[in-house]
Amino acid sequence: MLRKVEICGVNTADLKVLSSDACRALLIRAKHGDTDAREQLIAGNLRLVLSVIQKFIGRGENVDDLFQVGCIGLIKAIDNFDAENHDVRFSTYGVPMISGEIRRYLRDNSPIRVSRSTRDTAYKVLQARRSSASTSVSRTSWNWPS
Repeated sequence: MLRKVEICGVNTADLKVLSSDACRALLIRAKHGDTDAREQLIAGNLRLVLSVIQKFIGRGENVDDLFQVGCIGLIKAIDNFDAENHDVRFSTYGVPMISGEIRRYLRDNSPIRVSRSTRDTAYKVLQARRSSASTSVSRTSWNWPS
């Protein structure tokens, strides 16, 4: 028996998954203005949102908020994806859009704002520290006096 987990009032055990062909057909219909197809796409890809928010759980944010922001990313992905001209699965396009929307939310709602240049400098320092640590270990590990 599957456990019932509700996020934003949605029972995650009852979420349906669209096949690749059905998703592609609905995307084409939605692109031409079919609102029913758009609604079916949103409902059929909520599990995709759930899989993406798993990476962001444990950062102190409410899961319901992450799910809602992920749904906004899903809607943006559905509205911007061009299924007629691109021969890729929707999830290839949708996952980065959903995670990008969640990252934007986390960045904008952070109590401390760190500039991009400061983050880049910190990243370079961490990489230099890691490379120097691995280099010093490899130099000394092979020549031990007996």
